[in-house]
Amino acid sequence: MTRKGEVSPDPTAIGDVAAPPFVVLPDPMRLFALRAARLRALAETSALAPYLRFLADLAAAQNMTLDGLPEPTRPDADALARAKKFEMPPLDRSRILADAALAATFDRLFAAAQKIEQPAAAADALARVMQAGLAEQEAMARAVLADALPVEAMAEHVYIAAALQIHFARLAAGLAAGSLVSLGDGTCPACGGAPSATMVVGWPGAHGARFCTCSLCATLWNVVRIKCVLCGSTKGIGYKEIEGGAGAIKAETCDQCRGWVKILHQHKDPGIDPFADDVASLGLDLLMRDGPYRRGGVNPFLAGY
Repeated sequence: MTRKGEVSPDPTAIGDVAAPPFVVLPDPMRLFALRAARLRALAETSALAPYLRFLADLAAAQNMTLDGLPEPTRPDADALARAKKFEMPPLDRSRILADAALAATFDRLFAAAQKIEQPAAAADALARVMQAGLAEQEAMARAVLADALPVEAMAEHVYIAAALQIHFARLAAGLAAGSLVSLGDGTCPACGGAPSATMVVGWPGAHGARFCTCSLCATLWNVVRIKCVLCGSTKGIGYKEIEGGAGAIKAETCDQCRGWVKILHQHKDPGIDPFADDVASLGLDLLMRDGPYRRGGVNPFLAGY
């Protein structure tokens, strides 16, 4: 692991950013299919191949689940106006669990997941989730939404998290990007979720811009470079990476709050999916785990590491 500097170690040009959008909303019909493809590609050269292939199959199941789902209950105009006025996320997590579309998403995803090749422990966890009543499934959903997965039932909560990703991506896709306001660098402006990682993109008109990616709804929102997305500090920012790495994935550390979040350089590797590559770069998490910084990015598929 090498430290690349304290303030501006990243060699990527920042001055060529044109006018990046504040928000890029997810496209569920492409999101999970692209994620599945990326996970399979990453598995080809990864020591985590079995897990990445399982997650690829789960992402494919998420994609299949989308077809024919009932429309989710979306916030009305008054709710959207209140959220904007008081700088709150328009997708109210406290109301989501009463949505019949979420119950349908649970049922369809779990049925699709039964067809996935998976270890016996994962299959047993899926069976327990399916046998649970709706009230118990909703309790697990509340744990996922609170980023508080219980150690003794992490596998069960992975399936719940996968269903919630579908539901919230669909809800976020129905919002108007122009109506969303900043809720803070580390808070998704659509659902209030925490970022799984940040990503420097190479898109036309936004080359070199950085976006946080929501761990729940997959919304991307623009954040300033060389600034901690956890506490907002611009002091004591550093970067660490695995020795000999390609430089596409680093840990951005903050000496102010002692936190760190991955920064993925999509402009160096256009195939990067922020959620998939976060999981596939577990080696960086393992190296950072024994250091002085705590991981600030949230990813339910990395729970326990």
